[in-house]
Amino acid sequence: MKALPVISGAAGMVFVGGSVAVSGHLAGAPLFTVQALRYGAAFLLLLAWARFTGARLHRPRGTEWLWLLGVTGTGLLLFNVALVRGAAHAEPAVLGVAVACVPILLAVGGPMLEGRSPSQRVILAAVVVTAGAALVQGLGRTDAAGLAWAFVTFACEAAFTLLAVPLLGRHGPLGVSAHTTWLAAVLFGVAGAVTEGPAAVARLTAADLLAGAYLAVAVTALAFLLWYTCVDRIGAGRAGLLTGVAPISAALAGMALGGPSPRPLVWLGIATVAVGLGVGLTGRGPASPERAPGRCRPGVPRRLEARAWRRSEGVGPESRGRGDDHPPRAGTTKAGLPSASIL
Repeated sequence: MKALPVISGAAGMVFVGGSVAVSGHLAGAPLFTVQALRYGAAFLLLLAWARFTGARLHRPRGTEWLWLLGVTGTGLLLFNVALVRGAAHAEPAVLGVAVACVPILLAVGGPMLEGRSPSQRVILAAVVVTAGAALVQGLGRTDAAGLAWAFVTFACEAAFTLLAVPLLGRHGPLGVSAHTTWLAAVLFGVAGAVTEGPAAVARLTAADLLAGAYLAVAVTALAFLLWYTCVDRIGAGRAGLLTGVAPISAALAGMALGGPSPRPLVWLGIATVAVGLGVGLTGRGPASPERAPGRCRPGVPRRLEARAWRRSEGVGPESRGRGDDHPPRAGTTKAGLPSASIL
């Protein structure tokens, strides 16, 4: 198992977990408007990164639009709505435990989308990580509506990763991150204009803008790239184990900001998550996406992967007379240099 992709995914989850305290400052802000600004700013940052590194963003085509809308509509738009609505019926721990169950679904569904059989070792590790994350979060009170919103939160969090798997083969981590952020800015902008009105921007305070800026830079632009790089390199199943890092980061961040020291059960949960990560991330992992021509990337049919490889290497009929109409291999720039997936 390569260390850099694991570090990438863990770092992304650290940013996500640490954002809990920051998001609390937005409780009284116009939800859709501030989210539209957040995702719009994140897209501009990703676009600037692509230009700086010379990476090429490919225009979505065909069914890719459906996958992108699925990621954006569920993993970003509906997820944020579920958190807000669920908080009115359930304590935060209930929603946190729902999200903590995501590793199990990713351990099963991720490999299936990638054309592989689920690993029993990774599934076992996912159960351990989920148990540890539940101990860190604790259990809270809720009602029937709260449980329903908790389930929606769980499904949307899983969709954010699973629906992106078929897109990573052609667009790479940077492309998926860029397209989902601009789509999210549009969707949140429309929702904000309809429900909050165009004047909602004027109601944002300096604290709201600072919190939104942090979410745009660290939790969106940077964390999206880090997370999708990890998923692309080690597979959605193993990457899903790293979601257990988020509640640990949230607990430690709360303590660093002056909160009480975690209870013994929290420390037990942290140790349990560490055991699960050790079980699931050691040993032989799935094949690296830096593949030879016969090994296809997730979501890309074998014949298309082989054809793209022949084009990029200048071999075979596909490489003659095609000019710039066909992009280079995912993960590389036009000149064949590593693309903008930070690691």
